[in-house]
Amino acid sequence: MSLPITAKAVTGAFAVSGVVHLVKPEVFEPLIPEQLPGSARDWVIWSGVAELACAAGMLHPRTRKVAAYASVALLAGVLPGNAKMAVDAQGSDNTAYKAITAARVPLQWPMIRGMLKAARTA
Repeated sequence: MSLPITAKAVTGAFAVSGVVHLVKPEVFEPLIPEQLPGSARDWVIWSGVAELACAAGMLHPRTRKVAAYASVALLAGVLPGNAKMAVDAQGSDNTAYKAITAARVPLQWPMIRGMLKAARTA
């Protein structure tokens, strides 16, 4: 069975974002909540590795189910960072930035649903 379009979109987004996490981690460091132990850089690097692993796992039917469930866990895990980014952005003068960061939070739910559907149909 082919992947749902949402799962394809998440897989592509994870592949691109994972590379950016590794190449330009400073982009994501402000997203890391201060309450987390360790350095923000470590969290960014390891979340990028996780995104790449999830994306790679989605490419083969034998690993798709585990990768889809791992993607759900990852999406749930980054939700606090996305929420923090949306709250922090409200102090910005950039209206587009405020809108984009605010939209990311509710968009996590259809992404999670799409990956759950991919896991169930794998």
